[in-house]
Amino acid sequence: MIDALVIGASGGIGRAMVDEMRARGGNVTALSRAEDGLDVTDPASVERVMGGLEGPFQTVFVSVGILAPEGAFPEKQLSAIDPAQMARTFAVNTIGVAHLLSYLPRLLPNQGRSVTGVLTARVGSIGDNRIGGWHSYRASKAALNQIVHGAAIELKRTHRDAIVAALHPGTVATPFTEGYDPKHGKLAPEEAARNLCDVMERLTGDQSGGFYDYSGKEIVW
Repeated sequence: MIDALVIGASGGIGRAMVDEMRARGGNVTALSRAEDGLDVTDPASVERVMGGLEGPFQTVFVSVGILAPEGAFPEKQLSAIDPAQMARTFAVNTIGVAHLLSYLPRLLPNQGRSVTGVLTARVGSIGDNRIGGWHSYRASKAALNQIVHGAAIELKRTHRDAIVAALHPGTVATPFTEGYDPKHGKLAPEEAARNLCDVMERLTGDQSGGFYDYSGKEIVW
């Protein structure tokens, strides 16, 4: 049985990932702010929760992020940028997740395959950005993608079989996407979880550090 860790397990995608991993026979440790008091913007909280874990975990999934601070919305123009709101978005989406990933060397097996999937977003791709807008969210995810890529390089030096990847789930029907109705529709959280688990199971060592969508297709940086 694979030991798995899901961080952000109270969100729509995180909760579905816990259920999907358990359905596949995984022994899942689920962490969330709601259940464990894990506040990724509070270093003491991260140290308390992450420092108390005992691995190793063969599978790790990080599902932490905000579209915008509470009561705010993604910017449609540069003139709408608010420094405090941008700082909050980075504190959660980038710095908070980076702090979580700093615990990976201790939590992953030193030998044998492991895979860490970090939930990001296609809009964090600079090469795929053709319409602009959503400046804080896009930038925070682009920065996170760089951290994921760097983490993969570093881990290869000590955990040769570790795979770390940035994953785009598609547009999923959760409270996160309320009020946003894309033409292509939304995926149910359960379907998104199945897709993401399939991608994580198929990833190979030479794909570590990459950026992939829910079908396993590579996304440009």
